[in-house]
Amino acid sequence: MKILLAPSETKSKGGNFPPVNKISFKFPQIYEKRKEIIKKYNEFIKTTDDIKNFGENKTSIFTLPTKKAILRYSGVAFKHIDYESLDEISKKWLDENVLIFSNLFGVISANDKIPHYTLKQTAKPGFDIYKAHKEIYTPILDEINEKEIFIDLRAKFYEKIYKPKNYITFKFIKNGKVISHFAKAYRGLLTRIIAIHKPKETNELLKIEFPNIQIIEVIEKKGNKEIVCEII
Repeated sequence: MKILLAPSETKSKGGNFPPVNKISFKFPQIYEKRKEIIKKYNEFIKTTDDIKNFGENKTSIFTLPTKKAILRYSGVAFKHIDYESLDEISKKWLDENVLIFSNLFGVISANDKIPHYTLKQTAKPGFDIYKAHKEIYTPILDEINEKEIFIDLRAKFYEKIYKPKNYITFKFIKNGKVISHFAKAYRGLLTRIIAIHKPKETNELLKIEFPNIQIIEVIEKKGNKEIVCEII
């Protein structure tokens, strides 16, 4: 099983690893294509005054220090994953089984090394970066998805990059209403607990006792599953 996560806009600073290079990323076979996208972003940020979407830093991505992606992203979901507090076996599981859909870098693993950057969701750095990511990563992810179920915990927006065929999603309900604002927190918590239990199939996933989350229904949709959870 692989977990699909959205990135977060908030990111931690610094980094103890070298700038991005071929060994920074999963899927080294497409590094040259990934590099071309980064180059286009680098060129665009030199020309734009749009600080809101692209930040103030005009420094080349290829010169900045990096850190593990799961530690770089510091938004609500990642705070609830609380990676640093996990045991080493659970950390390793996350490193190998979480795929994050970065607006800039495309599909990366939790263990990939990335710098601090600014590229807000929906912003286009002079070209349709989401279309470019889709073309690159769809065949790679389809091949993985043929063998493994994806637990899709992303925001719907990231289906612009990839929509799986063999997947499980979660819906969170409290007091009869679907939760949207706090869904990021529960996605992070789910990711953490799944990493601790390391299920290999759907039945094992459904047996996990999630704190403050009760599974109330499993809805089948064309062979895929939506797990409806009550927040208690």
